[in-house]
Amino acid sequence: MSSTSTVSSTPISLASRKLVVANWKMHGNLMRNQQLIQAYLPALAACTRTEVVVCVPYPYLAQIQTLLTGTSVAWGAQNVAKYEEGAYTGEVGAQMLTDFGARYVIIGHSERSTAYCESDENIAEKFMMAKRHGLTPILCVGETLLEREAGVMERVVGKQLETIIRLFGGEAFAGSIVSYEPIWAIGTGLAATSEQAVAMHQFIRESVAASDKTAADTLKILYGGSVNPQNAVQLLNQKEIDGALVGRCSLDAEQFIKICQAVPENSVI
Repeated sequence: MSSTSTVSSTPISLASRKLVVANWKMHGNLMRNQQLIQAYLPALAACTRTEVVVCVPYPYLAQIQTLLTGTSVAWGAQNVAKYEEGAYTGEVGAQMLTDFGARYVIIGHSERSTAYCESDENIAEKFMMAKRHGLTPILCVGETLLEREAGVMERVVGKQLETIIRLFGGEAFAGSIVSYEPIWAIGTGLAATSEQAVAMHQFIRESVAASDKTAADTLKILYGGSVNPQNAVQLLNQKEIDGALVGRCSLDAEQFIKICQAVPENSVI
């Protein structure tokens, strides 16, 4: 990570900006989506210290492509198949996502891995499929409340990372994104403290660096799990936290804009 930055008139590079990703989950319709994006855009255009991505349900990728083309906001999907193509009814391939201008895809969110019993190996294959097609994977990792209370949270998260390293090498994480999402915080209104988040972010980067330091240096690590305008100010001002994956609050334009604006001008990035 770069050293503490100071306020100046020099434009901020994309590499140093915090990344805020909206995960709409299974919400939206054509009218609501348009209203939400139109409410986002004027304020987000002025967020010079924040890079923004919107990840939407598959059916709305064409609409989002139309609404966001030519803006500073990028878009992506919430899942992808581990296969190139074939007789996999209901699956959506990486090439299909890129046909609609998607640049990002969420991989392994606990709401999917739990409900659909996805193994770490399955998630790893999806991660690499996204990479092969030029998509930036946003890999979600995290522990349950029981695992945190038992003190094994690093072992749990480390195993999720190690599966990708074992199958594809540490270099797979170069230019990728990991989102630390403690499962006990998702949708509960109870976010991790900045101390808890920072400690896990440091562990994630060190785990990748042990295999490939260059990849670790280019890896963005986000925090997700009940992010709101109040806790975003503290979380996004930590140099170890490169941004946020936002669920519920991304469906409220006012709250999402406040989160995107939470990065102070003298933030350590």
